[in-house]
Amino acid sequence: SDAICNLVICNDSSLRSQPIIFNPDFFVEKLRHEKPEVFTELVVSNITRLIDLPGAELAQLMGEEDPKLPGANSTASGFFRSLMSLKRKEKGVVFGSPLTEEGIAQVSQLIEYLHKNLRAEGLFRVPGNSIRQQMLKDALNSGTDIDLDSGEFHSNDVATLLKMFLGELPEPLLTHKHFHAHLKIADLTLFDEKGNKTSTPDKERQIEALQLLFLILPAPNRSLLKLLLDLLYQTAKKQDKNKMSAHNLALMFAPHILWPRNVTANDLQENITKLNNGVTFMIKHSQKLFKAPAYIRECARLHYLGSRAHTSKDDLDLLTAPGSKELQPLKSQKRSRLDSCHQEETQQRTEEALRELFRHVHNMPDSAKKKKLIRQFNKHPTALTPGSDVSTPPAPRRTRSRSFSGLIKRKVLGTPVVLERKSRDTTPESKRVSKENVHLLQKCGSPAHMSQAKLKSLEGRKEESCRRMRAHLLSKDSSSL
Repeated sequence: SDAICNLVICNDSSLRSQPIIFNPDFFVEKLRHEKPEVFTELVVSNITRLIDLPGAELAQLMGEEDPKLPGANSTASGFFRSLMSLKRKEKGVVFGSPLTEEGIAQVSQLIEYLHKNLRAEGLFRVPGNSIRQQMLKDALNSGTDIDLDSGEFHSNDVATLLKMFLGELPEPLLTHKHFHAHLKIADLTLFDEKGNKTSTPDKERQIEALQLLFLILPAPNRSLLKLLLDLLYQTAKKQDKNKMSAHNLALMFAPHILWPRNVTANDLQENITKLNNGVTFMIKHSQKLFKAPAYIRECARLHYLGSRAHTSKDDLDLLTAPGSKELQPLKSQKRSRLDSCHQEETQQRTEEALRELFRHVHNMPDSAKKKKLIRQFNKHPTALTPGSDVSTPPAPRRTRSRSFSGLIKRKVLGTPVVLERKSRDTTPESKRVSKENVHLLQKCGSPAHMSQAKLKSLEGRKEESCRRMRAHLLSKDSSSL
């Protein structure tokens, strides 16, 4: 996600051997400048995920309310507060004015010079010559070119003038809106196995929160802050020569870049330690703080590639997993195969249960209950009937005797007579009775040729044959029982 493009086509052969320089935060900066409201909402939603900001402090961070700062309602007016306010009334082109790109360009000369002179002992702590400092200040305000390498100025003069420039800004470099957020970041600590807070700082969450907070700083503030923290980081690396550790440097710069304006140490009280330690942490981890978190980069990239931008890290982790879109058809196919296998397995278990039940019924002693159960099995479809696996004798069926009067009516009405004769269900006696009935019907012919005597004779024979059939069926049922 860091790479903007994987292939660069260059027609100039002289430039092909040069390294390709790209900005991994390109889409982040693009979103910041083109859609600042969307960008701010994206970043702040992730900040509130890390630190707890009540409604008033969140409104101050968003710029919806004026920040309520310590000492703002105090009626005390100490000498320090009066002196600082008087200094800021004398605005120049660079010093005492709101931060601009022109002011950063002038001050960056001081930072470049100090990078070459980091070995001076007591750098930023030992004050320089006030006369040389005033000359240098006037030159910067007038915009004239300054040759700091001429040897006219000392590194302590330049270092003191840099602190003076930061101290005379209308508001601290980290702005008043972010003051409460920095206090909350200093309170981010680790949790033990039982979920209780410990006194150990949670460095990873602190770095992530500072990365997010720096993203919504005004662009000039962020640019100068990056130059300044990088200078202090390099200075602390040479503390064996200049005797200035990261903590010592934090004590020098915290009042200028983080403390609210016109406040004293008494106004801050217990928060002064948090603020100083916070600046120390920024100096030590300055090389990580100006990189946007990976999920913010991905959100900005997706925003410009046509996909919907996500508003939190958790959503991004869930929805931008590698190959998630390509895996959707595979997941659906796999789910359908699992469903079909589950159905087949259920069908097999059902058939096995039916077979087991049928075996149990078949092994039961002969009774009316057994016959009833077998008839119920015979009503099932052949796919679920386990009769094919177990050879059982067919259930005995009763012979249905056709009504002789019904045969006569069908013959009279012209309906053809269909006789179903089954050898297993008939006896010689029943065959003889049925043959007599058929013989009588054949003799009768049509109803026009029948006389009254013949009809009476047929009725008598019909009753006799019905009586014989009933006797035969009763004897057969008694023998089966």
